[in-house]
Amino acid sequence: MESQISIAVDQGEAGQVSLLEIEGVSKWFGGLTVLSNIDLDVHEKEIVGLIGPNGSGKTTLFNTITGSLTCDKGSISFRGQDITGFKPYQVCQKSIGRTFQLTKPFVRMTCLENVMVGRSFGSDPPSGLKQTRREAGEILRFVGLEGKKDLLASALNLIERKRLELARALATRPQLLLLDEIMAGLNPDELKMAVNLIRQINDSGVSMIIVEHVMKAVLGLSKRVVVLDAGRKIAEGTPHEVIQNEAVIRAYFGQDIHA
Repeated sequence: MESQISIAVDQGEAGQVSLLEIEGVSKWFGGLTVLSNIDLDVHEKEIVGLIGPNGSGKTTLFNTITGSLTCDKGSISFRGQDITGFKPYQVCQKSIGRTFQLTKPFVRMTCLENVMVGRSFGSDPPSGLKQTRREAGEILRFVGLEGKKDLLASALNLIERKRLELARALATRPQLLLLDEIMAGLNPDELKMAVNLIRQINDSGVSMIIVEHVMKAVLGLSKRVVVLDAGRKIAEGTPHEVIQNEAVIRAYFGQDIHA
């Protein structure tokens, strides 16, 4: 990524500084427990994979981190500050960005205007419209949408909308980026490009939590993987450790493969 985009603050090596700390987070919808006593931390420059069967609570955890939902129990801290109960705009201004599983661009605005919105309301907003437009254009070029900048978002196909979703998140200048199934539906060539793009973002200093069902991609990108099942954390470790964990195998396949 070009240095002038400056989407992250580069501080320290991965594993040495705790960026995000989640302690005992629980969430209930009526009598249904969707998150139960979740502990999770993310270090500087780290990529953490968050996996689990459908309905395991992954997106709900993202929603509690970013303020779309308030946890019923537990705490969330970012850079040592308690952000539990913060509104989404406050979380965004603290340099936590996210993408959504279902892309929802401003369809009556151009791609450039979509990214300008993110650049205007994230952390460290630019001083004026000219700077906002320039930086938004740089981000579109980085994600491969420079040639589409003047098109309405409604004219984009699904893959292009995913790129725009990523560009809007990057425009907020996140130090922590939450990616929710950004690679779903990609063909092998597109998947390879997406993996390379995520590595470049991480190399620029951005820490990430990645929710993804493309196991080859998430295991290849992540230094550490956390597994949820029915709202509970059932495993955490390196990708190699996690894929051999019998609780994880049971969660995905319903039985011990050694049985």
